[in-house]
This record gives sequence, structure tokens and C-alpha cells, in this order.
Amino acid sequence: MSKTMNGTPKKDGYRMPGEFEPHQGTWMLWPERTDTWRLGAKPAQKAFTDVAIAISKFEPVTLCVSAVQYEHVREILPETIRVVEISSNDAWMRDIGPTFVKNDQGDIRGIDWAFNAWGGLEKGLYFPWHMDTYVKQKVMEIEGIHRYDARDFILEGGSITVDGEGTVITTEQCLLNPNRNPHLSKEEIEQKLKDYLNVKTVIWLKDGMLNDETDGHVDELVFFVRPGVVAMSWTDDENDPQYRVLNNAYQRLKNAVDAKGRPLEIHKVQIPTQIEVTPTDSDGIDIAHGSYGRTPGMKLASTYVNCYLCNGGVIIPAFDDPCDQPVREQMQSLFPDREVVQVHTREIALGGGNIHCITQQQPQP
Repeated sequence: MSKTMNGTPKKDGYRMPGEFEPHQGTWMLWPERTDTWRLGAKPAQKAFTDVAIAISKFEPVTLCVSAVQYEHVREILPETIRVVEISSNDAWMRDIGPTFVKNDQGDIRGIDWAFNAWGGLEKGLYFPWHMDTYVKQKVMEIEGIHRYDARDFILEGGSITVDGEGTVITTEQCLLNPNRNPHLSKEEIEQKLKDYLNVKTVIWLKDGMLNDETDGHVDELVFFVRPGVVAMSWTDDENDPQYRVLNNAYQRLKNAVDAKGRPLEIHKVQIPTQIEVTPTDSDGIDIAHGSYGRTPGMKLASTYVNCYLCNGGVIIPAFDDPCDQPVREQMQSLFPDREVVQVHTREIALGGGNIHCITQQQPQP
């Protein structure tokens, strides 16, 4: 039975584990919005299916779908993937789903952050988002885990990465954006992260990657390989429009120390050629008032860092880019005890994110 707790995770001795720690399983949502996903969302559904099947070889996957799509999804997915009926406005489980926390006894709870579709009525990506707001609670009730009500604070899972040992990395562009929590100071936002993620050190990067419609989520920029070690998006080309942002992030990471007092070991991961929306891509998207437009020639943030760590595996994007193979080999060297699997995810990138954005890990008790 799930109930709402009165305290905070920190007060109760719970912390957000690193993504590299063991999982009980992975949660995903099914893409259906035709003003986000082209051609009735069918190409995106194929990519989501490929990601779900890749993860399911390593750990249990639960895919949440609408009533309209339930029969179709249950028929096309392997029986090893659990399909449950949950309504949502879109498919970004990293941001719409709960953040799970655990204590030293292995008990799992979840955080129910507020969500406003990446900016609300001030440059948000769609309206309404009323069904998204209940996804967190529905997931926790399905799992029978207790819930922390943090709906006074807007936070998306893609805006944070933690080492499980007291450190979180985030961006000023996102968390300090006036379209998120304008009533809170930087210090108050830090305190919220410390109370709910149970961290001691907040490493602030300035901006996320260019052309990231989420206002600079950190999961396009950097993730923890393990405590003390990060992998970050990179280009050596100083004329690349992304260079300034990435170099600034590198300088901040290079000068940072984590909660244990360690300097970070940084691995630079070359970014692919940035995806550009073609006329065919754009023509396949339904036009809707208030939705984020995708016009021909528009560039979309593209990186291999937007990947997902699961039990014994690392699921990374492939873009049919010359960097695909070298990056796969680099990732394999960073994770010698895991199998690196590449999935072609251009269709997910066209929607504004990638593998990390569509997944949410539930820690192992």
C-alpha cells in the first residue's frame, strides 16, 4: 500500500542512488502525441520498442500506455515486457515519472515533483499536461511504495545526475529558469535538492547544450559513470556552435570537487553531427496551438551521453554517424563489466530527447 510521507528523504535517511547502482526495473511511456512525433508517432513507437527490448534483455521493463493503444502495444511487445494502462500527455518518463530513493535497509520510496511541461505557459512545450502530473503517483501506487509530496517544486529528472554518494550535477539554465521556480532563490533550490535527493554538494554547470528545448537538461551534457567519474559531451572544433557551452561545462567540472572531496575524472565523448529537421520530418507532424514547432532546418541537440545504464548493460544512441563506432568502443572501455548496446534513435531525437529522457530506473531494494 502506498501512502504519503510527512518528512523528507534526507530526514528519513533516504537517498537517490546513482543510475549505475542495481535496478529492480525500468519504467517507460508510449509515444502517441502527433504534434510531437511525426507520422502518427509510428516511427517513434518503433524506436521506443527497440529501446524497451534492448533494456529488457538486462532487467524488467514496464511500458505505460493509454487505453487506446493498450491492445496494440501488448500484441507487438514481447511478453517479458510488462504493459500497464496509464494516461499521460507525452512519453518522457525521465521527467514525468517519479524519482526513486532508498535507505540503507533497501526500502524504496518515490518523490512526486511538480511538472509543468518544461516551462508551463511561459515557453512550455505543450498544453495541457494534466495527465502527466499524476503519472508519478500512479507508478508509486502500482508498486505499493510510499510517496513524498514535493509538488511545490518543479523538477524534471533529466535536469539532475547524482553519484549516490552526496553529489548532484545540474544546470543554472534549467533550475534557475524563471519558468520553473521563480519564487525560490538559488540557495533555496539547492536546499530543496539537498533535502529530497539527500546530497551535500551541488555542482552547477552554466548551460545545457544548444537547441535543447528543455532549457538545458544536464542529461544531454554529462552523467556519472560511477562515483568520481563522469562522461560528458564534447567537440574539439572551436567553430562548432556547441563548443562554447561544452567548454564552459568542462571548465566547471574540472574545477569541481564532489561531496567526498574528490576532483572528477572526466571523459570527453565526441558529439555526432547535430540532427537537422528535414521538410519530410516537419511535414509529418500535426500542427497544434501551443505545441513546440519543428520546422525544416531546425537543429536538435544530439549526443551519445543521453544514454541509459541498466543491470549489466549500457544502452546508447546510434545516429548513422562516423562517431557511432568509436563512441561505442569508448563506452565499452568505460564500462568493461557491462555490455554496450546501440539503438538507432533519430526518431526519438526528433521529438526533443533521447534514450535517457524516455527511461526511469527503479532501484533494487
